[in-house]
Amino acid sequence: MIMSKLQAEIKQSKPFANLQVELWLNLSRTAAVVGHDFERLIRPYGLSLTQYNVLRILRGAGDDGLVQYEVAERLVAQVPDVPRILSRMEKAGWVKRCRGTSDKRVVYATLTAAGLELVNSLDAVVHGAEEGMFPDLGTEQMEKLCELLVLARSGSRPGPEEGL
Repeated sequence: MIMSKLQAEIKQSKPFANLQVELWLNLSRTAAVVGHDFERLIRPYGLSLTQYNVLRILRGAGDDGLVQYEVAERLVAQVPDVPRILSRMEKAGWVKRCRGTSDKRVVYATLTAAGLELVNSLDAVVHGAEEGMFPDLGTEQMEKLCELLVLARSGSRPGPEEGL
């Protein structure tokens, strides 16, 4: 039996139960490796991956900001504790939260000037890192991989029309 590259990488001597297991582990391993590299890149700025994602989401939302659940829906990696994350970011001075005027139960989040300055300052750093990602893949391969990943996710969770 020929050992796969993933088996060697994770030092697993027995074969995977099936191709789906190997694919799932390959996806998980790749996400972990790339995520770790990116986390190391932004850690000196006092940010986690989720906090950086929140900064980008709120920058895109503009001056009106977003309701907390809208921030949660837009996160790349879904997390259950968005209010707590926003609270920490508010204490750091990057985010401002305020209650809605017509419905006091609704909490809006917007970027502060400091939050906007931070996320803007990271653009060049992040862009440089993104340019260096996946150096062994050509443009066509990256496009095909993107298509395949979208296809792989399509059956994994309900879409917006079905409720999340």
